[in-house]
Amino acid sequence: MSSETRAVQAEPRPTSSGVGRVLVAVYAILALAALGRSSYQIATKFGEAPLAYSLSGLAAVVYVLATVALVARGRRWFLVAVLAITVELAGVLIVGVVSLLAPEVFPDDTVWSVFGRGYVFIPLLLPLLGLLWLRRIAAVRRTEAAA
Repeated sequence: MSSETRAVQAEPRPTSSGVGRVLVAVYAILALAALGRSSYQIATKFGEAPLAYSLSGLAAVVYVLATVALVARGRRWFLVAVLAITVELAGVLIVGVVSLLAPEVFPDDTVWSVFGRGYVFIPLLLPLLGLLWLRRIAAVRRTEAAA
């Protein structure tokens, strides 16, 4: 076994502590909720609000990807998690602002409408917490690497 393989196997998962586990659990629940909602909307009402339902589908994909990336090990998965959560935050902010200023653009809600109001604003808070957690993990890894 190469030293790189051993290092990846020995590398702690970001989810190895209580906070990381809670974060992954919330991402998984939101992924399932968004996937269910968007699948139903796209399958039954797509013609009524194609932009809104497409964005709900995109949100579902982002949540699934973020969940998987937070659980997986390795530098590449860490970067995928950062990217997915950053896209999530941008989506929540952009759709949130547009849905408030031009509600006619979204005749039906998306997961990210009004900053996730339909999901108790969890879509707004979750990426902020996720990015803070990833930042903490990166700092711990840098400290361990320097030691």
